[in-house]
Order: sequence, then C-alpha cells, then structure tokens
Amino acid sequence: MITTLAQRELRSLFLSPLAWSVLAVVQFILAYLFLSSLNDYILLQPQLKMLDNAPGATALIIAPLYGSTAFILMMVVPLLTMRLISEERRNQSLSLLFSAPLSMTEIILGKFLGVVGFLVIMVLLVSLMPLSLLLAGQLDNGHLAALLLGTLLLVGAFAALGLFMSSLTEQPTVAAISTFGALLLLWIVDWAGNKVGSETTGSLLSYLSILRHFESFSRGVFNSSDIVYYLLFISLFIVLSIRRLDADRLQN
Repeated sequence: MITTLAQRELRSLFLSPLAWSVLAVVQFILAYLFLSSLNDYILLQPQLKMLDNAPGATALIIAPLYGSTAFILMMVVPLLTMRLISEERRNQSLSLLFSAPLSMTEIILGKFLGVVGFLVIMVLLVSLMPLSLLLAGQLDNGHLAALLLGTLLLVGAFAALGLFMSSLTEQPTVAAISTFGALLLLWIVDWAGNKVGSETTGSLLSYLSILRHFESFSRGVFNSSDIVYYLLFISLFIVLSIRRLDADRLQN
C-alpha cells in the first residue's frame, strides 16, 4: 500500500504544472551554472598545467554544481511539499484517507516516498551534466559518488521537514513559507555557531547545521556521522508527521 500511495503522489506531481515548471527552471539554471563553470575551467587549463597537484574537473566543476543544486533545492522543495497534507486537510479529504485500510505510518511514508521519488529524478537529471564530462576525460568517481549521496540525503531531509510542516496547517502557502524558513535557519545556524563564545554551544549549533554535514560530501569524504545525522533527521520528522496525523484521526 505504501508503494501504491507513493506512485499516486508521484503521478500527481507529474500532472501538476507547478512541478514541471520547477523541474524546467531548476534544470535551466543549473545547466547555465554548469556551462559557465566548464568554460572557466577551460580558460584555467594553462595555469593548472603548471601545478603539481592541480585540482581536476570534479573539484572545480562538479562539486560547485552540486553545491548550487543543494541551495536551489532548498528553495524549491517547499513548493513541492506544501500540498502533501495541508491540501488534504483544506479539501476535507483527510477523513477519506483515515477510512482507507491504511495506517498513519503508511500514509506518511507513501507521501514522503512520492515526493522523494520526484526529487531523485530531478537530482539524477542534474547528474547527467557532470557524467557528460566522461566523454572527454576521467572523473574522480569516489568524489562524484559522495556528492550524489550527500545531495540525495539532503533532499530527503528537506522533504521530511516539508512534509511535517504541511501536516501542521491547512494552508499550503503557510506550509511552504514555514518550511523555507526552517530550512534556511538550519542552513545558516552554523554561522551562529562560529560566533558563539561558548565552545559547547558552538559545537551543538554546528552539529545541527544541515549545511555543515553536506560539506563533507562536497569534499568527497564519506563520514558515517553525517549519514547518521541525515537518517536521524529524516526519521525524526517522519515520526512527528505520523504523530500529528494520528492526532487528527483521533479528533475526527
């Protein structure tokens, strides 16, 4: 049943003009950034040849591309998640979901996997750009794999938080703004950690930063603590969404 609900959510996204618009705009912006970085890399070739351990295309082109992808998706994921639960509540169709032979866990996981499926497709389309460089030379496959894994974990965290925010309100716009505000706070909390005088508080804020954990992947480093952070982050907001939906069921 989870798979069926996820397929339904994914299908509804592809039937939405908003999702197609987001997909097109994101691909266009990232394609421009990719081609711009590629052009700069070509112009730098004479200087790079003079260096003993010159950075390659993976570090100078692909890593910045995935960094830009992460930032752009932080802004567009709230638009994709804002309707997941809030529109059901606004249309008073939650009771239909509650009457179906589905548990609250199945409903939440189905909606989560549906939007994550769309985001995975978006990330894979972006990945076709750096993979095209294989036609002209070699890439650091380990670094590329780390970037891809980090981006997928990051968008999963974005989607989990967006789903929870959507479960709190019946207004999709409020859900979108709340999700973006929370993601932005988690993105920049690392800056506050650097300015705090207390080392313990600074370390805590740095650990909570969703950006700090992505930086390891952007350097090509597989750190188990970063993977655990994202998995715990996703699990936390999925559980909170389930509890929120269960509270709505008990009220009805």
